[in-house]
Formats: sequence, C-alpha cells, structure tokens
Amino acid sequence: MVITVHRDLFGTGQLIKATDLSLGSAACRYMSLNAEENTVTFAAGLHECGSTLQMTPNSLVYSTSLFYNPTPASNPVIQRTSAAVIPVECHYPRKDNVSSRAIKPTWVPFSSTLSAEERLDFSLRLMNDDWSAERPSNGFHLGEVMHIQADVRTGNHVALRLFVDSCVATLGPDRDSSPRYAVIDFNGCLVDGRSDDTTSAFVSPRPRQDTLQFMVDVFRFAGDASDLIYITCHLKVTAAEQAPDALNKACSFNKAGNIWSPVEGTRQICSCCETGNCGLVGGQSRNVNPLDRWSGRRFQRDVPPRHGDSWGREDQADVVVGPLFILNQGSKGFLEHQLEAPQGAAEEQGIKVGLVSMAAAIALAWFPWLWL
Repeated sequence: MVITVHRDLFGTGQLIKATDLSLGSAACRYMSLNAEENTVTFAAGLHECGSTLQMTPNSLVYSTSLFYNPTPASNPVIQRTSAAVIPVECHYPRKDNVSSRAIKPTWVPFSSTLSAEERLDFSLRLMNDDWSAERPSNGFHLGEVMHIQADVRTGNHVALRLFVDSCVATLGPDRDSSPRYAVIDFNGCLVDGRSDDTTSAFVSPRPRQDTLQFMVDVFRFAGDASDLIYITCHLKVTAAEQAPDALNKACSFNKAGNIWSPVEGTRQICSCCETGNCGLVGGQSRNVNPLDRWSGRRFQRDVPPRHGDSWGREDQADVVVGPLFILNQGSKGFLEHQLEAPQGAAEEQGIKVGLVSMAAAIALAWFPWLWL
C-alpha cells in the first residue's frame, strides 16, 4: 500500500514534522518527503507494519492506522497540537487477482488466474450443417445428422481446452431418468459412433481450444410415442497447455481403420474406449459392457454419484439441449398430403382428417419449415 499525507494534516496551515508520523503498530517510518508539495509518503506491503486482514463476502479488507505523535514543544508547559490516529483501509474484491506488487505482463500463471474463482460459462447449441450459425429449429427427421457445438467462455482465465466428458439422451431433462442412452461416455469416447449404422464423430481439428463440435445421427427411443429427447452433456476444461490423456480426450471411432482416433493427442489415450475402463470412480473401475451402450437400443446408464467426488467444481458443468422433436423420415410428406384432403369426404373420413389436420397444425407450429 502507498499512503501520501499532506503535512498540513489538520488544515490549519501549520505544517507537522514528518518524523512525528508513523504507520501501523510496528511504527514504520515514511519512505520519502516532498518538500515542494509538503507531502510525506509511506510504502509498505499489505501484511507489513502490523496491518490486519478482514474478509467480507465480497472483499478483502487490509486495515492499519496512521499515527501522529507530536514531539514536545520547546516549552513543556504548553501544547500547540494534539496526537491523532487516522484509520487506513485497503479494499480488494475477492473475485480478482490481488497482489501488492505489479504483475509482469509475461507472467500469467494458470493456478493464480483460476484462483479468481470466476464462473466459466458453458454452453451446448444445435448448429446448422456448415457450423456458421445456430440452428433455428430443434426438430429433426430420422436419417438427418445433428450438429452439436459445445463452448466455454473463459473470461479472464488463461487459455483453456474444452472437453465433452459424457452425453446421455433421455426422454426428459433429468439425465438420471430411464430410459437412457449414452452418446458420449468413458471420459470423451463418442460411443454412438461405434454402432455399425452410424457416422457420429467429433469434428477434427476443432475450430478453437474452447470449442468442441460433434455430429450425431438422429435417433429416438424405440416404442416411445412422444418423439422427444433431451441430451445432457457433462463439459469440463483443462489448461490448454496440458496434454490430453485418458481422462481428458475427444475420441471418435474410425470404421475404415477400425480404430479409435483422438481430436488431439496420441491414439493411446483412446485405447480405453474399447474396454470402457478409462477412469476410476470411488476407487473402483466402472464395470460395464461397452456393447450395451453401442447397441442402439435403450438401456440403463450407470451415472456416477455427484456427492463426494470431484464434480461440481467451477471447471465443469452439466448442460442440457432439448427438447428435440424427432419425426419419421416420411412424416413431412404425410402431413402435407393430409392437409390437402378434400372437404367433401364422408363423416368418418372427416373425423380422421380433422384429427390429422389438428396434429399437423401443432407440428407446423413447432416446425415452420414443414411448409417448405
């Protein structure tokens, strides 16, 4: 802290002696004296000269006192001034980098930047086919491909690399509901692409370190009449300079070479995608059959517990995209055909057409592109 005191301390025009001033309980002396401006300057570290620290919900408060103890006058019988104690406080926001010394521009340590505790902004969006803009509709036909983009806004953080740790599809926004289907699992393995009838994969190379894109062939749950799905993804970040590993990766299955390939890093980090033992949860391996997750049918997904593990920190989050409306491949033409049915039909036909038209109107309200 740097404190500058005017020698006309009481505003009476009488200048005090610089030697009568001291800082804190340690009685630190002044650093410099400016004769032209009649000022005295003290300079000390935040923890020096007996200062104390108090923590409030939003600030760090360093407190000390400036003491004025006038030396006795030449005549001890009289006194022309009195002693004074002036409180001094320095307030620093808790959500920021705090230092009593200047930080060199070339020194940006990862640990000290993350200590600012700024929340990262994770997002999951549906994109159009060329990734140039967000998709205006969340309706799909079977046979189409979903283009999904995960992003993180890093704010004041140093460069971070984003990973999609897992993605699970459900009928509702609760990722723990049943039925469930794993799209991405095992700390970044796009297991949906392991099925014979899919082309699902991560996009490589990624456009930026804080963005990860992947494509998923459209699907829906067998036997479900709602035709709705939600996709919940667990996103996390690491330092961009940290090399990808088995717990932080983005791996797709290459059917041509029958191998798992990473977006970045060595192929070795993807070897566990085939066995499903990429990480440990609670000290025990996740004993699951990978083929159950790649079968393309609905199943029970084993979701690790949230309590007591490392999840829930500021560097990771669960993000939901949905609801996604899934229609049959021929539903567009079917709806258009029913809307053109003649009005002079029999009463029974009129009831059927009316019901179909109502369903078509609802569908068109959700999917305006069905008019195309």
